[in-house]
Amino acid sequence: MAEMTEIIINQNQHVEELKSEVEYRTRLQEIGNKIYAAANLDEILINLKDEITEFFGAERITLFVVDGKKRELVSRFKSGDEIGEIRIPVSTKSIAGYTAFHQQMINIKDVYNAKELAGIDSDLEFDKSWDQKTGFITRQVLTYPIIFKKYILGVLQMINRKSGSVFTQTDEQSAEKLSEILGIALFNQKRMAKARTSKFDYLLENHIITQKELQKSIEVSRQRKEPIENILMADLKIAKKQIIKSLGQFYEVPYIEYGQNTPIPGELMAGLKVPFMKKNVWVPLKSEDGKVVVAIDNPHDLQKIDEIKSLFSGKELKPVVALPQDIQNFIKLFSHDHDEKAGIDDILSQLKAESAYIEEAESALAEEDSAVVQLVNKIILDAYARGASDIHIEPYPGKENTQVRIRVDGSCSVYQTIPFSYKNAVVSRIKIMADLDIAERRRPQDGKIKFRKYGGKDIELRVATVPTQGRIEDVVMRILPSGDPLPLDQIGFSKSNYDNFVSAIEKPYGLIFVCGPTGSGKTTTLHSAMSYINKVGTKIWTAEDPVEITQRGLRQVQVKPEIGFDFAAAMRSFLRADPDVIMVGEMRDKETTRIGIEASLTGHLVLSTLHTNSAPESITRLLDMGMDPFNFADAILCILAQRLVRTLCAECKKVYNPSEREYEDLVREYGQNDFNTKVNVLYSRNMALFKPNGCSICNDTGYRGRMGIHELLMGTDEMKRLIQNSSRMEELRKQAEVDGMATLKQDGIEKIFQGHCDLLHVRKVCIR
Repeated sequence: MAEMTEIIINQNQHVEELKSEVEYRTRLQEIGNKIYAAANLDEILINLKDEITEFFGAERITLFVVDGKKRELVSRFKSGDEIGEIRIPVSTKSIAGYTAFHQQMINIKDVYNAKELAGIDSDLEFDKSWDQKTGFITRQVLTYPIIFKKYILGVLQMINRKSGSVFTQTDEQSAEKLSEILGIALFNQKRMAKARTSKFDYLLENHIITQKELQKSIEVSRQRKEPIENILMADLKIAKKQIIKSLGQFYEVPYIEYGQNTPIPGELMAGLKVPFMKKNVWVPLKSEDGKVVVAIDNPHDLQKIDEIKSLFSGKELKPVVALPQDIQNFIKLFSHDHDEKAGIDDILSQLKAESAYIEEAESALAEEDSAVVQLVNKIILDAYARGASDIHIEPYPGKENTQVRIRVDGSCSVYQTIPFSYKNAVVSRIKIMADLDIAERRRPQDGKIKFRKYGGKDIELRVATVPTQGRIEDVVMRILPSGDPLPLDQIGFSKSNYDNFVSAIEKPYGLIFVCGPTGSGKTTTLHSAMSYINKVGTKIWTAEDPVEITQRGLRQVQVKPEIGFDFAAAMRSFLRADPDVIMVGEMRDKETTRIGIEASLTGHLVLSTLHTNSAPESITRLLDMGMDPFNFADAILCILAQRLVRTLCAECKKVYNPSEREYEDLVREYGQNDFNTKVNVLYSRNMALFKPNGCSICNDTGYRGRMGIHELLMGTDEMKRLIQNSSRMEELRKQAEVDGMATLKQDGIEKIFQGHCDLLHVRKVCIR
């Protein structure tokens, strides 16, 4: 009887278990059917959130989807609203990331148990910061990969079983089934997304925004009467580049973002009306392969395209899409840029009206309201506003348009083009401003422009004209630095170089050279050095050609070789004028160098520049010029070689972890032994360096500004002995390195580790 009762009880239990299992599978099937039938996956998942967590007996759920481009998992939907979005890398460092990386389920009883995590993988760890941010304590976690046709699409994550126990084997099987359902749903949604016709499909497909966020932004856009693009950028912090890329994908044309260094298409702007372009939101950018590239807000507006085409004599158009505000900024840049009364379009239209072919027209060139005058003024003002160091006017023979290029941070770029018929007028106007002979076209000429009397701003320019092929002239204008000299501690010296250089310039007498090619910042460094020692008790004379930087307290002289007043003559006159310090722009001949050495030996501090590639090479160059090695050895305090290297944009530079091979390349370029003693940075996977990224501030180049890299050779006793023996350059270099000199490349690599620049641009400016 007892046995019969036990059998009945067991049968009842078995029936209950079967019944429970059927109910369990039925509930899972119902969840799957709702997901399959849903028109909007995000909406149905939000509605099913409580049902799914209850089904698993869990407290919370998160569905991650894979962002393939960034190799991250992004939370598609989740329980809890403490955090808006969760992004974690697909790697073995996190639980969900490990599941995606290995496409493998994880079931953890206690995420705070380091031993349990290590049993799965030694790299695996739980990021406690999420709990600290939310106040929610995580314990049990079940993660399952969402896969469709061998492709990882996401991860399903259950958090905290309500009973406090580990998730069961049944839960694991259910997670597998639910992940299969979600895999099919996600794949279908992605496939259907390709057929959508929204301007922002790209943002939706790449999970940058959700459909719900987009819909809300559309509503806000209507309420505020602002473009939806502005709402996406301001409220959701979507990057402008991503929005423009989405527009380009929708309109199936190239896309462009505003850049303040975009060349001005002068020949295309002539005759166009700015109000018309502003109202209709379009602007020409350039001519390319015989087509006019036009930025437009809606390339599908055929009526607008036809109207634009009629303005360019039937030329074929190449539309590119841009944001409306960017187009307005382009129009402003190309027309009423800065403080000029007339825009480039008005100026060129006026030029056209004044004359079909302006050759000399000297009377017109002297009138302040002449279009040529306004054009030259605008070129100078725009170049100054963009931080240019040089302006290049480059005419071509025949009917080819004149090109204007500007150099910013050491790199030339096209600023604008000028119709060919005005090339002589523009060159003549610049000559008049620089007090040059406008009739002389066979010989080079040099001059200087004080722009204040022409354009209001206190700008000085050094002008050089050079006759070129085709009986035309190039003009190069260098914008001279204004204001106070750069403080010596902002030149970019390393600590040891700064201390050694300061100790040299504080000496009462001796010889200091700064060497490097044209444009490497030698004059700037010398003026910073003189500013450091410029005191009431110190008399400083300078001889320069030309005087580029003016500094109160210095007695500065412009040499004029054409009348016999060269550097040597200036130095002889200085020695009779009670100097303490003498600065000579350049020691380019034997006599000037000899006088400089003698002056340094008779109680004066002498500073000058040399056009040599390295500090040790400067010594051999001077000895080859015939300098007495004993006098030179006694006089020399230090020789500083310098280059300017482009620096990473501080606003957008991106931190990254270099590979071991990249680290070894830096060590090899520096020199293994020197690196171990001078830098001694050990490699680790967490090592942080910086690389260019690109933003609107740096015109998407990733680089902004320049800094000095230096090679400082000190006149030590051993170095003086080698100079007296007229030793070879290699011996001088080895001794300088023994004395503590870091080469140009070594100094550059140290600045790479400090996050200022990268190896690409260090290599560009130095060889070894």
